[in-house]
Amino acid sequence: MRSPDFDASLKEAGRFPPEGAQPLAADGISTLQINLGRLCNLSCKHCHVEAGPARTELMPEAVMDGVLALLEGQGRRTVADLTGGAPEMHPRYRWFIRRCAMGGAAVKTRTNLVILTEKGFEDLPEFFAENRVEVIASLPYYSEEVTDRLRGSGVFKGSVNALKRLNNRGYGVQGSGLALNLVYNPCGAFLPPRQKEIEADFRRELLRTHGITFTNLFTITNMPAGRFLTFLERSGNLNRYMERLRAAFNPSAVQNVMCRQMLSIGPDGSLYDCDFNQMLGLKCGHGAPDNIRDFDIEKLKHRRIVTGPHCFGCTAGSGSSCTGAVAGQDLKPPRSAGLYRSRNRAYTSDMLKKETPFIKDEECPVCKNREEDCVCCPECGHLCVLNEGELYCPVCGPKKPRSETAAP
Repeated sequence: MRSPDFDASLKEAGRFPPEGAQPLAADGISTLQINLGRLCNLSCKHCHVEAGPARTELMPEAVMDGVLALLEGQGRRTVADLTGGAPEMHPRYRWFIRRCAMGGAAVKTRTNLVILTEKGFEDLPEFFAENRVEVIASLPYYSEEVTDRLRGSGVFKGSVNALKRLNNRGYGVQGSGLALNLVYNPCGAFLPPRQKEIEADFRRELLRTHGITFTNLFTITNMPAGRFLTFLERSGNLNRYMERLRAAFNPSAVQNVMCRQMLSIGPDGSLYDCDFNQMLGLKCGHGAPDNIRDFDIEKLKHRRIVTGPHCFGCTAGSGSSCTGAVAGQDLKPPRSAGLYRSRNRAYTSDMLKKETPFIKDEECPVCKNREEDCVCCPECGHLCVLNEGELYCPVCGPKKPRSETAAP
């Protein structure tokens, strides 16, 4: 993989600090994102954590005690953001949430929704409401077909069931004070659409077809890590995707990247600048403590961030974070960057010439474009790419171009 220099891009954009200062540094710690383990009830195709039912990594109670001590020391200003895997599957999950709340932290939990319908977890919506936990739920799309292709048969129906039960407990209902935020990331090697536009689509369709309401929707760029990195490598699209991210670099997104206000804690107590660095094995460095047992707030709150080519994922277009877009509007790069922006997609102009099987005479239900701009597979509705001359769908696998499948 070619490795474009992220710090060099900061310097070129005029966002590099003065001589002698750190290239990219933290600006305090308002959030501790706590990974309780890689165990999960699903094995999603694009999971950057590579979580699944066979994973055994779980945070030991001793590390949990260390995290609780940190939260108590930080006071009510700190957010405890629980993630995984499926964090709900940790045997001490409920105990840990109660202790976090008792210590004064604001608690968020991330969920794949389906876990809330499985035996032993059905009462979690009530538990969340009792403890005023903010719920951040991943939902690939508002249609059953796309969601099940990415996560497995029956996942969409389970997700809808879970969302309805959360609504029944007041989550996502205006005036309840119980936040239900959805997370969307693309199902292929391309940038997400503008956050407000896709949020409006989700809000309209979920309400119309299922009577579901939610608070906000967060868009997250697919990061070259875990299973998504494996897909990029196997399909021969890693260099192309990295160049796409680099070409869409938006300097205005740098100020609000999540690593500047967050610290990620791994199941073994290791410290990272963000969840993606954790999955890539990049611990806090440059003299900052890299394990919870050596936690030093003074050394960590203004630490230099460990960067790499993957950081272009958080600064492409509107930017990306665990709470969605971080810049007010997408960057419109120069034509020389080879990036073309349509109403809901950013993609290279080469794709229009070489990789695009068009949908004729109608608006595509996925990318919202008509024939001349559609970037989706005519069979499955996902973005498809060329892999050694063959059309490849990141969700469905190898496919035949329309010219080969058309009736004579």
